[in-house]
Amino acid sequence: MSDPANVKPTTQSLRPRMGGGFGINADAIARAEEALKAMSAQFGQWLNDEIVKLDQAQADIREKGLTAETAEALYFRAHDLKGLGTTYEYPLVTRIAGSLCRLLDDATARTEAPLTIVHAHVDAIRSVVRDQIKTDENPTGRVLAESLEAEVSQHKSR
Repeated sequence: MSDPANVKPTTQSLRPRMGGGFGINADAIARAEEALKAMSAQFGQWLNDEIVKLDQAQADIREKGLTAETAEALYFRAHDLKGLGTTYEYPLVTRIAGSLCRLLDDATARTEAPLTIVHAHVDAIRSVVRDQIKTDENPTGRVLAESLEAEVSQHKSR
């Protein structure tokens, strides 16, 4: 099995993505869709594996402070989740991780990010996965994402 960090499967149909199938073997598309469907059963475990890595990055910050090293490690964890959240059927994780990336995107200013906002993002990602809040169509998920994004925007505007 491929490393989940390097595979970006999706359960959405491949046919619309392939331009109507011109020059594409319909049987090959059907087999690929079945393979993705089979892999989707592992999305939850792969997402939990990413959460474990995120938790470790947060623990390192709690232990060592927000240093260039710990902030970079958290940024890369958030960046991975930004890319993988929607793939693993959690677009809300993508949105919240994207907000955390925005907070930490300037490598020269990462250590100045407010710890309360940093930890709030990590805790929010963990919570939405735990409670299976997959999209911002959920009112709690929407308010959570909007609140975090507003905090980041306010911090960035200073």
